Amino acid sequence: MKKIDFRNLHRDLGYFYIGLIVSFAFSGLLMNHREMWHPDKYTTETKAIEVKLPEKSQINDDFAKDLGKKLGIDDKMRRQMVKKDEFKISYENHDVEIDMRTGKGEIVSFIKTPIISQTMKLHKNTSNFWIYYSDIFALSLIIIALTGTIMIKAGKFSWKNRGWKLAVAGVVFPLLFLILFG
Repeated sequence: MKKIDFRNLHRDLGYFYIGLIVSFAFSGLLMNHREMWHPDKYTTETKAIEVKLPEKSQINDDFAKDLGKKLGIDDKMRRQMVKKDEFKISYENHDVEIDMRTGKGEIVSFIKTPIISQTMKLHKNTSNFWIYYSDIFALSLIIIALTGTIMIKAGKFSWKNRGWKLAVAGVVFPLLFLILFG
């Protein structure tokens, strides 16, 4: 039986997954800031509206769909909600926000940002194929990390002299963050 060459395994897995690693890292950066801006879409038009809304208890999916038709939105509705005196409807390519007290609001029309929106779907995809592929990817990242620890056998940059300290710091930092801010 041939001995496993961890350096080659580390290299080959790194080459094979480089696209996915960069895509996940890139879309992860964008997802971290999705509350500040919408990286996966950009606004093409904003239109002011004023409507008469019923009581909060009468607002439901059917009401939201009918209102969308009246507002000229021919788009698939994803969800609707009332939050902090604001009625929000999310469609595939539109967002509607209306103040519950005044009935004033706006319709925002947008389109998907090429490449960025597809990359961000990697984080949101729930198909069985993608889940299994992502599991294999996660295991491969573990292998890449572990084989990386044994690539330099001796010297001041080896696992024994320096690597373990950086690894401990890399584990402690997120734990401290979770304890202090979680």
